[in-house]
Amino acid sequence: MIDFHCHLDLFPEPAAVVDELGLRGVGVLSVTTTPAAWAGTTLLAKGCPLIRTALGFHPELAGARYRELALFDRLLSETRFVGEVGLDGSPQQLSSWDSQLLVFNHVLGSCERAGGKILSVHSRRAASQVLDCLDRHPGLNKVVLHWFSGTKDELRRAAAQGCWFSVGPAMLASARGRSLVSEIPIDRLLVETDGPFAKKGRRPLRPWDVTDVIDGLADLWRTTRQRAAQTIRANEAVLLSH
Repeated sequence: MIDFHCHLDLFPEPAAVVDELGLRGVGVLSVTTTPAAWAGTTLLAKGCPLIRTALGFHPELAGARYRELALFDRLLSETRFVGEVGLDGSPQQLSSWDSQLLVFNHVLGSCERAGGKILSVHSRRAASQVLDCLDRHPGLNKVVLHWFSGTKDELRRAAAQGCWFSVGPAMLASARGRSLVSEIPIDRLLVETDGPFAKKGRRPLRPWDVTDVIDGLADLWRTTRQRAAQTIRANEAVLLSH
């Protein structure tokens, strides 16, 4: 099983989390927030084949860090994975909207030219705008919308565009979230935690907490936990192939 969106470098003691991953056999897509964080975050994966590090440029940092786009381009060839990237339409982020668009469109263009990239994309309060940007880059066919919170119409549009979705425990904790998850094509669904930002009670979610998602999906799909887990593993294999 793979936690398809986790900020491994932002845990208080990331080395301890890495050690536990090995014991539990849980994989992680370790996303970063800026290109400058790449070097330090990749060190966490050293000697741990269960971790894949993604090169990111979080929309909340686009306004302050857009000058790192050149660094992003220099590093892009070092990884197949890109994230966390995207747009954020929350009121507190609107002052940086132009910079967000600049950064996201640049990232998408660079990834399309490079080919073969798998993206983990943030779309809070900006799902339609994210999908508009993706429309302009049809060469990107492995885009995972992380913690999707748009409307059902936006979700259906995203699915029609070939997007994948990564779902965490927090998304299954509300009636609205479960309703959205029920609309996701079963063969396009992955699991995530978004730890340490997402929490279970007061405790930050850790990568192995994706098991909570499997339990929730089994209930939602009216199937066994074993079959739900098999479905997710099959989806992971398809996304990661060729």
